[in-house]
Amino acid sequence: MFEKILWATDGSEAGDVALPVVKDLAAENGAVVVVFHSDQRLVGARAYGYPVYVDEEDLKDRIRARVDELRDEGYQATAEIVQSNTMSGVAHDIAEAAEREAVDLVVVATRGHTTLGGLLLGSVTQRLLHFAPCPVLVVPVPARAETGRESTAAVAASA
Repeated sequence: MFEKILWATDGSEAGDVALPVVKDLAAENGAVVVVFHSDQRLVGARAYGYPVYVDEEDLKDRIRARVDELRDEGYQATAEIVQSNTMSGVAHDIAEAAEREAVDLVVVATRGHTTLGGLLLGSVTQRLLHFAPCPVLVVPVPARAETGRESTAAVAASA
């Protein structure tokens, strides 16, 4: 059913929650995995006209390491890192990559904002749902261990 899956990640541990789902779907379908990241660059007053890099180089290294791990585990995986200037641009970048790569499914994680918080603040995932060229699977990020519920690492390990 899915021949090509795009996993959009910000390189965070929360983003990694979607990885076991991506692996399962890719293994079941023999799908190619495109690991996508939008490198966010913002220009502010303190930058004196120079771009401020929101993403640190170690995040990009972490993403590249995930691609290497996927390949080592036998998955066909590629990485695509693009530059974006705004938060709304990230969702557009993901949708454009999905169309350009002709993927059958986009998989993303969400931090699980409340409905009100999501309405007030918006999110990349919510924007993506409005104009993605293919189905989008959103994997919820569970509450942190401090709240007495399972941690993200525990859920990811059990998947």
